[in-house]
Amino acid sequence: MIKELIEDGKRRMDGAVESLRSEFNTVRTGRASTALLDRIQVDYYGSRTPLNQLANLSTPDPRMISITVYDKSSVQAVVRAIQESELALTPNVDGNIIRLNVPPLTEERRKDLVKVVRHMAEDGRVVVRNVRRDVISDLKDLKKEGEVSEDEERRAEDEVQKVTDGHIERINELLEAKEEEILEV
Repeated sequence: MIKELIEDGKRRMDGAVESLRSEFNTVRTGRASTALLDRIQVDYYGSRTPLNQLANLSTPDPRMISITVYDKSSVQAVVRAIQESELALTPNVDGNIIRLNVPPLTEERRKDLVKVVRHMAEDGRVVVRNVRRDVISDLKDLKKEGEVSEDEERRAEDEVQKVTDGHIERINELLEAKEEEILEV
């Protein structure tokens, strides 16, 4: 029973770390990356559809993202979605191909992005801590019901804390790597 609780907590913490990793990929650095467009949703025939389902995304060079839209009638909807996003990129349309030039980041913008990723990392840490709190609460409930002894509960809490510390460390490593990537000129 205890092992199942800890495994469930570990799985949920892994999910939080992976979610943070994919969120970090959407933060712009100095290089072009199709991951920048992961959050963009296009109004396609009345429903919100992820851009990567409507077009082929590629990076022909380090400063450009090329978007080849499958349905030529949806090119303007894709352009509108890109313009309304927080990316601050200007789309250039050529038939059913949209090109996005990714300009180099200014020093001020780099510092702003570092603040954004630090905030994301803190949100990730909070999620991990909330999972720890839930697991420990479940352990306390098991002890109250008499299903586990106080010693077993204490050992399990220590193990949950070790798992939590490991996940927080992974988040800190991801944050450090992302900060380096953003500040790299």
